[in-house]
Order: sequence, then C-alpha cells, then structure tokens
Amino acid sequence: MSAYLTRTLERFVVGPAARFPVLLLTGARQVGKTSMLRKLAAPGRTYVTLDDPLALRLAREDPALFLERYRAPVLIDEIQYAPQVLPHVKIAVDRTKKGAGFWLTGSQPFHLMKGVSESLTGRVAVVNLLGLSRRELLGRGKDADPFVPPSARRPAAPPAKAASLAEMYRAIWRGSFPVVATDETVDRTLFFSSYFQTYLQRDVRDLARVGDEMAFMRFVRAAAARTGQLLNLSELARDADVAPNTAKSWLSILLASGVIHLLEPWHGNVTKRLVKAPKLYFLDTGFASYLTEWSSPETLEAGAMSGAMFETWVVAEILKSYRHNGLQAPLFHYRDRDGREIDLLVVRDGVIHPVEIKKSAAPRPEDARHFRAIAGAGARVGAGAVVCLTAEPLPLTRDVTAVPAHLL
Repeated sequence: MSAYLTRTLERFVVGPAARFPVLLLTGARQVGKTSMLRKLAAPGRTYVTLDDPLALRLAREDPALFLERYRAPVLIDEIQYAPQVLPHVKIAVDRTKKGAGFWLTGSQPFHLMKGVSESLTGRVAVVNLLGLSRRELLGRGKDADPFVPPSARRPAAPPAKAASLAEMYRAIWRGSFPVVATDETVDRTLFFSSYFQTYLQRDVRDLARVGDEMAFMRFVRAAAARTGQLLNLSELARDADVAPNTAKSWLSILLASGVIHLLEPWHGNVTKRLVKAPKLYFLDTGFASYLTEWSSPETLEAGAMSGAMFETWVVAEILKSYRHNGLQAPLFHYRDRDGREIDLLVVRDGVIHPVEIKKSAAPRPEDARHFRAIAGAGARVGAGAVVCLTAEPLPLTRDVTAVPAHLL
C-alpha cells in the first residue's frame, strides 16, 4: 500500500472550512476524499460509511436514531445514499452550535446538493477534491498555489527536475486516481474496468436512473474521444446513437459526478462574433485514455489524441490548483468566428491572463499571436503563458513566458 500524500486542500479544511459546523467534501469516486479526512480527523471523531448496508438501512429508516448512534464529531462517508439524514444534521447543529462537528463526503451529488441547499444553508462549507495534482504526487502539495502565468520579466518558477516526454505521457496515461497513480504495480486496465462498472452500477443506475447501460457506456466513450474539443451535443449524440435530449441529460450526469469539466467561453463587452460553446475536458486523463483504448503511454503519445490528452492534462492541473485551495476556478476559453482561439483564460482581479497549451519543446512567439485578440474586446490583459514541454521557463515576448508543464 502506497504512503499517504499530503493534499493541498488539507490547509483549507483545517483553516477556513473549520469555522463551519458542517463540512461536505465532494468529488468523484476514488480521488481520496475519505483518506484525506481520516488522516486529518482527531482520534475522537467517529467514522461510519453508508457503503455498509446495516448503517445505510438505519440512516434511511430512522435518521434520528442514526445520529444518536453516530454522534458528532463524526465523519459520514457517502452521504448521498441517505439524504434523509441532512435535516437531522441541521437540527443537531442548531442545538449544539459546535463547529466542525459533522464531516460528510459525497461522490455523487445528483440529489445530494438539493438536500444540502435546503437543509444546511449557511451551516456548511462545500469543497471539492479532484485527483492527485502533479505537485501532490511529487510530495509538494503544501506549496501548490493557484496558477497564474508568471511575468516574462520575472520568471518565478521553482527549480525542478525536468520530465522527459516519456515520463509526462506515462503520468497522463496512468491518470490521477491515487491508487493507480502512486503504485506502478497496480494493473491500470483492471482498475479502470472495475471503476467504470462501479460507477455504472452504484451511481448511474441507482442514483441517476439510467436504464440503458450499454448506450450510456457508448456515450461515455464518445465523450472521452472528444476531450479537449468544443462541445457539440448533436454530434456527440449521433456518435453515441442516442437522442439529443438523452445526450444532454447524460452529459449533466458526467458533470455532476466529477468525470468531466465544461470550460465555459469568455465573453467580453463585444460578444456577437464570439463562439459561445463550452469545451469538454475529462478530469482524469488515465480514465479518458482507457475509454479511448490507448494500450500504452507510447501509443498514446504517438496517436491522434496526443495533443488533446496533453491539453486535457494541463487544464485539469490548473483547475486543481484552484479547487484544491478551496477556490472557484476563474478559467475560460476564447474563440471567435474569425478562427482565433486561446486555450485558456485565467481571470484574476479583473485581469485576463491568456494561456496557450502546446505539445512542443520549442515554443515560439507565434504561439501567442492570438493573445492580443482579447485586448480588442476591452479587457485588461496581464502576463500570458505558453504551457509546453520545454525544460525550463523562458520569455517568449515581453509579456509571455514559456512555462514547462512539469512545473504546474
């Protein structure tokens, strides 16, 4: 069993979130929610999982008795299976007025978030955990701050051993789920096969009421093949051989369950010529590579999806840098009808930082040629970046830095 790796989100859980009487930690299955909270829990905090049929039955049939049996401070795992408990958590919180008494995890918020908003408004800190970031995987989770492109005049990247192309694509191919990312002896294919079946059976069939599992599997695979692309629902529905309304519903399931992220377009003051479709990204490149049947890191790197998977990995890493600091990610993409596009816009304090993502070890100033497009829309434009496979940071222009992907 691999050693526990410090998660960046820990400092938020024991800091700002600790001031709330209830903490709800959401995220996909197997990203390490329970491991992190059990690591942080004081010895006196009770642990109960609703994966246990006996505990689940009690929680559903007599939630008041359930909370008598498992008194605060308590960690209740997989709370989505018994949302009936949430109103009783509210009663207990209002009665005791104690902080950090209830820690809850939920890997499937289809119906969970409605119950939380109705029962625990003002009493709950909701935080989201994704898979391991690269910094967490390298044991540097404590110093992982939200990503903002550095100034080209003052490159501020810490020294780190450069990752080879083979090392980068092995990380992309294995993905960020802790079990498979931290242990090379784990059979990756077996892990993802089992993960997909668990996801289908426990979450999608039971909670989302998806009747045709085979059609849903086709849909998920078709979505994985489109990671890093503009979302076109009608084409996705056609590829999966389902109705457009079904595709829209199933896409919301993937979004709610933490499998994908939709990167929304940025709109300036002049919006009539902007493309308004979001871009679709899988949050775990290992899972996406498994679904699209790349059998090795080498075949993935040499294949047709090589650039899309690299872009997906970079976007997920930057997204983690915000989510794991307890922040909403201020990330967008840009594309206009003249064909000018920018992979990522990071919006901080009213300033837009453009980011281009290139699978290249030799970035050029031309890679940032579209950055000036957003200035014409009345935006304040800050330092930009080209995230790529260069060994070390280097300035490309006065305002744009080439940032090595291994430093994210």
